[in-house]
Amino acid sequence: MAKITIPTPLRKFTDQEKTFESNAENVDTALRELVEKHPKLKSQLFNDEDDLRSFIKVFVGDEDIKDLNEGETAIKKETTVSIVPAIAGGKS
Repeated sequence: MAKITIPTPLRKFTDQEKTFESNAENVDTALRELVEKHPKLKSQLFNDEDDLRSFIKVFVGDEDIKDLNEGETAIKKETTVSIVPAIAGGKS
């Protein structure tokens, strides 16, 4: 199964689960399975139009899905998918 790694800031929406395994064939389907299991996570990943939020980056291995085939990017059972939310803040 492909493994989705869930970053620390989003784990409060996944009952502290660090990873999620999926048999999905592409990134979009795997992320939809993840939010089906953890509905509170949906608003963090997807906007009102049901598109991936612009400040969420998703990587398959070391490659940003924006440089690949976006949500249609194929994943295999040994694939690691990483969710990387943009972090802002601090003093200027």
